[in-house]
Amino acid sequence: MQRNVGGPCEDCEAALDYKILNIKPKPIDTLPGFRENDPKIKITGTVFKKDGKTPAAQIILYIYHVDRKGIYQASADPKGWEKRHGQYRGWLMTDNNGQYAFYTFRPAPYPEVQEPEHIHIYVKEPNTRPYYIDSYLFESDPTLTDKIKTSQKKRGGSGIVRLDLQDGIWIAKRDIILGLNILDYE
Repeated sequence: MQRNVGGPCEDCEAALDYKILNIKPKPIDTLPGFRENDPKIKITGTVFKKDGKTPAAQIILYIYHVDRKGIYQASADPKGWEKRHGQYRGWLMTDNNGQYAFYTFRPAPYPEVQEPEHIHIYVKEPNTRPYYIDSYLFESDPTLTDKIKTSQKKRGGSGIVRLDLQDGIWIAKRDIILGLNILDYE
C-alpha cells in the first residue's frame, strides 16, 4: 500500500505518465524545446532524505512548464497528461547520490495573470503516491514580489533559485529535502 503525502493533489498522477510512455527516467534529462528556445537554463541539485543530510536515491521528479508565450502547449499527438500539462515536461530519477539535473528554457509568465514564471515539480518516493512541492521560481523575475516570496510554503525547501550565466546557459541549483514542510496523511 502506498501512503499519501502532502494533501490532495488533483493531477499528481501525471508524475506516473512515464510508465505509459515507456520512459526510463534518468538523473539527467533535456526537456522538449530546449534547443529551439531561449533563454536556456540548467537546474541541478541533490534530493535528501528527511534528515537533510542523507542523499535519496531513485526518487522520481516530474517537471513541467509553459512555453515562451505562457501557454501549456501540447504536441501534435499528446499522450496522457500532456493534454493539460503541455509538451515541456520530463521525468528524472535521482542517482545513488541523490543528484539530478535538467535542461530546459525559461518559461514565460501566464498571459494576463500576475504570477511569476515557474516550473512545477512533483515527487514520487518509493511506497508513496506522487505529491507536489514548491515550484521553481526565479529570483530575477520582476513579478516575484516580496509578498509572493514570503507566501511560499517551502515544501521540499525553497523553490526560489538564482540563475547565473555560465558559457551561454543560465545555471541554478536547488536541493530538495523530502518531508520538509510536507505533512503525511492517510
